[in-house]
Amino acid sequence: MKKIIDLIRLPNLLIIAFTQYAMRYLIMEPLLPTASFSLQFSNLHFFLLVMATLFIAAAGYIINDYFDTRTDRINKPDKVVVGISVNRRTAMTMHTIFNLIGVGIGIYLSIHIGVVSVSFIFFLTAGLLWFYSTNYKRQFLVGNLTVAFLTAMVPLIVVLFEIPMLNKEYGAIMLQYNSSFNYIFIWVAGFSIFAFLTTLIREIIKDTEDFEGDAAYGMKTLPIVARIPLTKAILAVLITGTVFLLVFILVKFIMFSAAQTDYISLTYFAAFLVIPFIILLTLILIARDKADYHRASVLIKLIMLFGVMYSAVVYYLIKFWI
Repeated sequence: MKKIIDLIRLPNLLIIAFTQYAMRYLIMEPLLPTASFSLQFSNLHFFLLVMATLFIAAAGYIINDYFDTRTDRINKPDKVVVGISVNRRTAMTMHTIFNLIGVGIGIYLSIHIGVVSVSFIFFLTAGLLWFYSTNYKRQFLVGNLTVAFLTAMVPLIVVLFEIPMLNKEYGAIMLQYNSSFNYIFIWVAGFSIFAFLTTLIREIIKDTEDFEGDAAYGMKTLPIVARIPLTKAILAVLITGTVFLLVFILVKFIMFSAAQTDYISLTYFAAFLVIPFIILLTLILIARDKADYHRASVLIKLIMLFGVMYSAVVYYLIKFWI
């Protein structure tokens, strides 16, 4: 059972579930215009949406390990599961069943909200995860951008399923006041952009950490094609750009948006996002071996978690401070 848990990356799945529940209950619900408004996607249907996401994500982790067995024997030999603890046929069967369940739930939910076209997201995600494992991850930057895009979709899919039902129920009322639910979409999109940028940074760091095994099997990752010094420079640009974007959003849209200056967000951004990013940049610039890049990889995962947890700060500010 432990090997199955390792295969489907249970901790990562729990973070995905936490992210989606945080978007719904800590961001979207408190941002509704008045107490008389309520989310229209039922708790049961939302649970099914989360489960669809988790099944497809788990299928992606399985197929990734299935095709990465050779490189993983070099990069992380102690964590190889497929072909050792779980035979390859079983892994492929699990991948197929998980995808069928995830896509099937997605189709049902799309019909339920009356926007069948949204079901395309589930087909797209399952397909991209397959092609990522078989092809994209071996291409220059394509794999990194694919994973970053799919990670950004985790929070965004929550609002994509809720907004149509909110418009159906309250759209006429909102139009009377020349308003819409776009501001809720923008808030969630902000978390999605953060997820995209931090995932892209993490994927490049992971590729640098796995340089030896990837090079042995002819992969064309950024560190292999551009070499380590240029990869460090690109990571420095991405990290610096992300920090400047965070500061811009904080100053332009958050700190002075209420009647009183939001020093709570200022403190959170500084302590849990900006300073850790500065430490991350330092770790990368001085990194010399696999262990150094692994420490940087762990830190960026913590930063990603801190980014999601800012949703709790938003909830507090809306409910008890503003």
